[in-house]
Amino acid sequence: MKLSIIVPVYNMAADGKLEYCLDSLVAQTVEDYEIIAVDDCSTDDSLGILREYEARYPDRFRAIHSEVNLHQGGAKNIGIRAAKGDWIGFIDSDDWITPDMYEKLIRRAEETGADLAGCDYCLTEEHSMRVGQVVCNNRRAQSGVLDREKRRSLILDGGSLVVKIFRRSMILEKGLWFPENIFYEDNALGNSYLILAKHFEYVEEPMYYYYQHASSTVHTVSVNRCEDRCTAGRLMLEEARRHGYFEEYRTELEYSFTLLFYVNTLFTYMAGVKGTRYGFVHRLGKEMRETFPDFAKNPYYQERTPAEEKKLIGMQQRSTLFFICYYKLLWAYRRWKKRH
Repeated sequence: MKLSIIVPVYNMAADGKLEYCLDSLVAQTVEDYEIIAVDDCSTDDSLGILREYEARYPDRFRAIHSEVNLHQGGAKNIGIRAAKGDWIGFIDSDDWITPDMYEKLIRRAEETGADLAGCDYCLTEEHSMRVGQVVCNNRRAQSGVLDREKRRSLILDGGSLVVKIFRRSMILEKGLWFPENIFYEDNALGNSYLILAKHFEYVEEPMYYYYQHASSTVHTVSVNRCEDRCTAGRLMLEEARRHGYFEEYRTELEYSFTLLFYVNTLFTYMAGVKGTRYGFVHRLGKEMRETFPDFAKNPYYQERTPAEEKKLIGMQQRSTLFFICYYKLLWAYRRWKKRH
């Protein structure tokens, strides 16, 4: 079989979101493929919808029900174990793709001998095939046989996994199983999925539609989500050590960890979680220092971090209490200024 498309599904029955995704999958022009939709113990009618598609498309659609909610990582692992295709693609169940996305990616990969291929995506707030704001997910310079420079670049700017295809043999040989029971599983495994490949090809075309809505993972902020992001950061470093690339790409991994574990978590928490807890913010800064004591001297951190963020981070490193007070006053002032 040529391709296995893995779709983790959890409570997507409302508003036709799931059907719009699945309709784009059953319409793919690539030959000899399967869709493996894994229901992650949904409490709505998502499984019923998957069963309907399985009945309508028995030659290409499989619905698998997980009795336990394992989050997206666990659902993806179930799909990988069931997959038969030479290539594997992942898609979020509230997104959709062009009919020829997988055909084009596989063709490019097979023509060039790549074991990894990806494209661009667009942001959209409506269920249509109208191209929204295009996000260039990779760069031309990252294409080709992967050397040290290309791998460094992919660690820093690898882009999303859902717009890519991967040789199943690589996933199984390297043991690239996603962490279960947490969000941000792609952040934990993304580097390994990209830089353990030998050859990457990039198709400069937005063929994936990334649906923007309030209930998506990236727009939902909670203490648990922030804790999961921290866990994903720790796992990212564990993966690098397990596969033996931590020391070679230490500078790039230090910056990636700083961004994922510390910077993004800190400012997401401060802006989105009600009832700021001193203990959480203090522990976050302390673990950052313990993991990478000189993170603020990292060249990528120096180059890419906005000046105001550097100022606030430096403040938090010196005094968590002062940082929280200053941040809250700054946030209140900006809201007041916006209203007036």
